[in-house]
Amino acid sequence: MFDPIPVPRSCPIRTYTHPAIRTFGGALVLALAFTSFSAASAEKATSGKVAAEKTDAEKATAHVDTGADQLPQGQDVSDTVIALAGWVVASKDNQGYPFVIMDKTAAQILVFGGDGRLRGAAPGLFGSAVGDHTAPGIAGLALREIPGRDRTTPAGRYVGGYGPSIDAGRVLWVDYDSAVSMHPTATVPGERRAERLASASPDDNRVTHGCINVAPGFYEQIVRPTLEKGGVFYILPEKDSMAETFPEFEQSRAAAKGGGGKRARSARR
Repeated sequence: MFDPIPVPRSCPIRTYTHPAIRTFGGALVLALAFTSFSAASAEKATSGKVAAEKTDAEKATAHVDTGADQLPQGQDVSDTVIALAGWVVASKDNQGYPFVIMDKTAAQILVFGGDGRLRGAAPGLFGSAVGDHTAPGIAGLALREIPGRDRTTPAGRYVGGYGPSIDAGRVLWVDYDSAVSMHPTATVPGERRAERLASASPDDNRVTHGCINVAPGFYEQIVRPTLEKGGVFYILPEKDSMAETFPEFEQSRAAAKGGGGKRARSARR
């Protein structure tokens, strides 16, 4: 995490839009879509790391070249991540923009293009504290001032993009308000971040102040070109429920399982 540009904030919220991409191509603002999908149609591809979500209206296919698949050998992507990826594309929740799904528990990061194709998958480093909250006022603190309990990577849906920072130049802000960014693995004495990232187990991937670290090669080859103009970030919870964090997704999934194909609608907030 970089020392942030101070941004007033009174309490944690779930969905944010980075100022740099509130307008894109003129005046288009990314917005939630409330379209249901058929969870039964979500399928794992033969690799176990690629998802396809099919609906009557569209077929969204994901693909990743083997060179861009950096997940440890034999490590699968969870059914929840696969279902969420399918829902994002089928419901157009990403509004055609690139998106990233992050599973903190499995320490996995999946990067998708705006067309829904999986561009790359890799391990990541996340906040050292377990939790899905963002402490009020954390954006105004220096790294050394952040209490250990608040070094979390918050869960939720975020709209982010590249923008300036005080001491690190242009960075990819995931959530500008809480100063959470995604960047290549930082070298911090005593933390062995590169070694943690390279290990096959996700158990040692909790070490940052809240930002997301990825391998430099993955960042330059996949993250930067895919998200150069911004995108949508979905960070799965580890303590909160999916229903609390992604209510529209969970409502659609529940309706598909028990509603006989009946469309679910969520009130706009």
